[in-house]
Amino acid sequence: MAVDAARIEGNTVLLGGARVRFIRTLRLPETGTHPLPPGLGEFPVRRVEDHPDTVPPEWRAKGGVMLPVYLREAMWLSFAGTDEPSALQVGVGKVCAVSGERWTGALSRRPQNYLTLPRQPWLDGINSGRGTVRQFVAVPLGMGATVEGQVTGEETVGGVQLQAFGLGEAAHQVWRAERERARLLRPRVETARYGAPPGAFPEPGAAGGGAPPPAPGGSPGARTTRGAAAPRARSAVMGLGAGGSMRQQVFEDDRPLSDWAAEPSARTFVHLVTAPEWRRITGEAAPPSPVDRAAYTAAGLPWFDHYDESATDLAPPRALGDVRPVGDWIGDDHTPWQAPGASQVRPLGDPRPGRPVRDGDW
Repeated sequence: MAVDAARIEGNTVLLGGARVRFIRTLRLPETGTHPLPPGLGEFPVRRVEDHPDTVPPEWRAKGGVMLPVYLREAMWLSFAGTDEPSALQVGVGKVCAVSGERWTGALSRRPQNYLTLPRQPWLDGINSGRGTVRQFVAVPLGMGATVEGQVTGEETVGGVQLQAFGLGEAAHQVWRAERERARLLRPRVETARYGAPPGAFPEPGAAGGGAPPPAPGGSPGARTTRGAAAPRARSAVMGLGAGGSMRQQVFEDDRPLSDWAAEPSARTFVHLVTAPEWRRITGEAAPPSPVDRAAYTAAGLPWFDHYDESATDLAPPRALGDVRPVGDWIGDDHTPWQAPGASQVRPLGDPRPGRPVRDGDW
């Protein structure tokens, strides 16, 4: 496949005009529907090719980038900074997070298998309900808890797959003309979704800290049923399962499919690695686990709500609506839940070259 290289700038993955960051966040309870949880900093992102002697051979074949996660850690994808229109495909174990279909290299509208950027400011999970998504939560392969395992019956891929398409030549010329006309009318405002200011919490494990570092193979609040020991990951490879539900639209594309280029502008495979393996591969310590949600809410810090009444929300596909939460495998989440007060939920408005990342066969 002749696709331009993805690039990284700091912890941002650039795919043509699309900019993607992986954001650490609070894990939601698996019952009820909640506001958008805050961002608690970026996951560090590194190129696989920079660590050829320590990554597994199959990672070298796939190329791409990698980032560290704890068992049952939650994340969301931020597209802040994306300027040019992009159609972004997001796969979780090569299952489309939007349509629930198996991964394909082509854009589709029936069902829609991509996000439209920059209108879609972020994606917190799989499209599994009317106006809601189920949170991305990291789990090991081999348990059956991943979205991949439940939709396909197999767990062989893991990670996250990203592929972006830009506008075709004619549509791009129209967009550039419209942008120039609008440029002097109103400044562009970048939507942010970061909750706690720096220093709002002590380091985890320090006096007054919200959550201690997770024990090996676990994270705060990750209890198992009947007091059994937490299951061990079978390898360093992690995938994404479904966590709690939150209010978030996945927008229907209002462009004709013919506006988009026939070939992708860039793609990359994002490997998810356990914290111990991250240290072994890179020599770096993984970030500490995020502060626990009860301490965050008790401190009066914000949660968020975002709704665009001018956009149409995509209907949830049955395959993703039927995905069961990771708690069915790892056990109920017994961490006390303190719902944010109405005053803590804030409404949000509209929303140099990096180093190339080698692509591979996936």
